[in-house]
Amino acid sequence: MVRRHNNQLPENLPQLQNLIKRDAASYHEEFMQQYQHFQNTIQVFQLSPDQTNKTLDDLVMFMAQVSHCYPKELLTLPQQLIDLLEKNSTVLNSTMRMTFCRALILLRNKNLLAPTDLLELFFKLLKCQDKALRSFLETHIITDIKNMNSKHKNAKLNTTLQNFMFTMLKDTNTRAAKMSVDIMIELYKKNVWNDAKTVNVIATGCFSKFTKVMVACMKFFLGKDTEEKDSDSDSDDEIDPKEVMMANKVNKKTRKREKQLSKVKKLASKAYKKKSAAPTFNFSALHLIHDPQGMAEKLFQQLESTNRRFEIKIITLDVISRLIGLHQLFLFSYYPYIQRFLQPHQREVTRVLQFAAQASHELVPPDVIEPILKTLANNFITERNSSDVMAIGLNAVREICSRCPLAMSEDLLRDLAMYKTYRDRSVMMAAKSLIHLFRNTRPEFLHKKDRGRPTEATQELVSLNYGQIDAKNYVPGAEVLLREDNEQVEVNSDSGSDDEEWIDIKHSSDEDGGSGEEDNGSDEVNSEDEEEGGGDVEEEENDESENNQEKRKILKAKRTKNDKASKKELAHKVTLDRILTDEDFKKIDTANIKKQVQGPKKGAKRKIEEAPLTHTERPELVKLGDIENIYKKRKHDKQTRIETVRAGQVDREKFGYKDGRMNIHCSKTNREKRKNKNFQMLRHKMQSKGKRSFKDKQIALRNHLLKLKKMK
Repeated sequence: MVRRHNNQLPENLPQLQNLIKRDAASYHEEFMQQYQHFQNTIQVFQLSPDQTNKTLDDLVMFMAQVSHCYPKELLTLPQQLIDLLEKNSTVLNSTMRMTFCRALILLRNKNLLAPTDLLELFFKLLKCQDKALRSFLETHIITDIKNMNSKHKNAKLNTTLQNFMFTMLKDTNTRAAKMSVDIMIELYKKNVWNDAKTVNVIATGCFSKFTKVMVACMKFFLGKDTEEKDSDSDSDDEIDPKEVMMANKVNKKTRKREKQLSKVKKLASKAYKKKSAAPTFNFSALHLIHDPQGMAEKLFQQLESTNRRFEIKIITLDVISRLIGLHQLFLFSYYPYIQRFLQPHQREVTRVLQFAAQASHELVPPDVIEPILKTLANNFITERNSSDVMAIGLNAVREICSRCPLAMSEDLLRDLAMYKTYRDRSVMMAAKSLIHLFRNTRPEFLHKKDRGRPTEATQELVSLNYGQIDAKNYVPGAEVLLREDNEQVEVNSDSGSDDEEWIDIKHSSDEDGGSGEEDNGSDEVNSEDEEEGGGDVEEEENDESENNQEKRKILKAKRTKNDKASKKELAHKVTLDRILTDEDFKKIDTANIKKQVQGPKKGAKRKIEEAPLTHTERPELVKLGDIENIYKKRKHDKQTRIETVRAGQVDREKFGYKDGRMNIHCSKTNREKRKNKNFQMLRHKMQSKGKRSFKDKQIALRNHLLKLKKMK
């Protein structure tokens, strides 16, 4: 009988490994036998390193697994494997090379190997023609560095690793440089190395001589951060338009007030969504660059001097435009360069328009951007182009003017505003959006009919010139808080603002009186002239009416100016005298929203006093959808049409004849009964009423001719 061996330790390495981990001291002799066998196998393997050795493969993993049990005996194991890989890295079989790397990773996880030694080896292994190995090594490096910084960031170790990665970025090997860039980008996205040092080193990669490295670095700056939710935002921050709703309930209900209430609700919900959203940057890496002006100039110089593919030029233009718009740089040669690509037939023309809008900001002189607007008007916004091209051109003009409104001239704006009556809906809506933009920025450039219904906000709007800044020393709209305290309102109305207003009105009335006396004097002279035969009463009346209109305009302007000054004083007083709470800010926001839809009051005093409308903050980058946004109902495919038809058939009565009788038991008319009869029963009646067919005419003609023939 053959004896069974259940515990064959010399041949069963997994079982020996398990026993050693349980009790290392008891199995020290068995381990030494395997260790001696391992050394002998390595010597044999070095004679032919290109061959696969399954025994060595198993022994290497076994030694790596039990290395923490016998640290003194396996002290030289890491360096032995490193030397073996460095000497025969390109000759080794892919399976054996992967096994050695896995064993070194195990040793690194057991803290028996320094991270810098392993990184240096792994970057040397990038010369191997093994894509799976390169991907495996990159994943391990990222995971290892992330684990080292999981509990707390080791600044000293991170500095050492970063310096090594930065030197590898300048390596002559393309794969090593590309892998170092990918690792730094991935660690930045994982918030491990998200400091300015990493960002600026990646920025140096944008000028690499290797195209892959350069493109990877520039795409890094074109990425987007993930939107982070703000845990502090809650439903209490919502702007509650209770005042407008209460006024709508108490006052007489009219269509105008209902419309105004709906507008206030929409604006309040829109403001709440914008306020409750977390503050996200388009990509925070652009904010961490130390020298954005120098980087933009070098990129533009590289763009003009090199002759790379068009796709790389597009990426470079995008990075430059983001740098210019975000940091408000001055690079005047960029605009004539991009102006050459502003043609409807140009490839990726919508993205080029996006870059032109992104590179526009308020500090750029209007003379620099004005040629771009004229080029868009000449090449895009003409009737020889399609409606989509015209709409895209108008959208691009709108996005550029939203960032640099001074670049638009009055004549050009009025010409573009005339497309609001264009026959195509997409062009019409694009022109109206441009008009709406200038209603809130520079309404004096528009025709009077295009300025819309005046509101308190538009009346108090201040047009800024180039380089002018509207800095305030008070919270705009804070004067609305005085409405709660009736005594304080009365004191303020008696003390300053109203007195000045009545004084101005009295003074203006005195002016009216003075002008009236002059008019009386002139009337006496005219009466004398009439006696002499040379006067005209109608012309005098017209002159008087024109003078009265001019006086009313002057009085209105003075009154508006006094209202502005008084509101500024009240807002400044409230800002200094009290500490504003969250409730106060909500009331101020509600009042400012209401001001955008409320028309000016006709009278000496208004019920609600507002501060001038501040320009809304524009996003840092231009969305491509804002330029490609075309108001057109697209054609549906067959599946969409079928779904639309079926959706319309839900809860619909069955098609067919509908019995219109109020009582189903009453009799029907002969006409209704005829619909249920067989057609053969009604055929003779239908023939008498309808026209005869061509065949019936033939039969009748034949019978008539036969009858004539018989008569002869």
